[in-house]
Amino acid sequence: MIQQPLGILIGGSSHVGKSTFAGTLARSLSRELISTDALGRHPGRPWPSVRPEVAEYHASLTDETIHWFLKVHHENMWPRILEVIDSHRQRAEPFVLEGAALRPEYVAQLEPGSVTALFLYADDDFLRRRMLAEARRDETYEQKAAIIDKFIERSIRENREMLEAARAAGIRCIDVAVPGALDALMQALSSGA
Repeated sequence: MIQQPLGILIGGSSHVGKSTFAGTLARSLSRELISTDALGRHPGRPWPSVRPEVAEYHASLTDETIHWFLKVHHENMWPRILEVIDSHRQRAEPFVLEGAALRPEYVAQLEPGSVTALFLYADDDFLRRRMLAEARRDETYEQKAAIIDKFIERSIRENREMLEAARAAGIRCIDVAVPGALDALMQALSSGA
């Protein structure tokens, strides 16, 4: 059996299944699960309800500005993420860290060996269907539907851009839309492959 890295980092855009997969993996490997959401929150998905500040954020900003703010938020979170990784390294505590803030361009700068990075992604149509179904967009009023649409388009853009960056950085990319892909990944990680 191959020695597992101390940390397993699972990145990807909204709705690719990072949290679900990371939780299952952490339980399977008896590791601490950490979410970047717990380190700093960005205006999140506008469902099941829309908090006023989230509605204002999505309604008042352009798509470009929303995208820019998300990237700045992730950049600002990176020092805190590094602290978490370094703290676990120093204590030799195995962990699984997941979140959209694990941008490939930052993860690629980590010293290889003690952590391994994975990037989950899916095609645009798969992600759009998944988000529309969860948001129950067809049941919402017009203003909320417009906010949901902005969030979905932002997430799809992030998925595309981060996938390109992950591939360029040589990070292992897993298409969650492929049947059995996550099961195979779970099996490989559980066996140390």
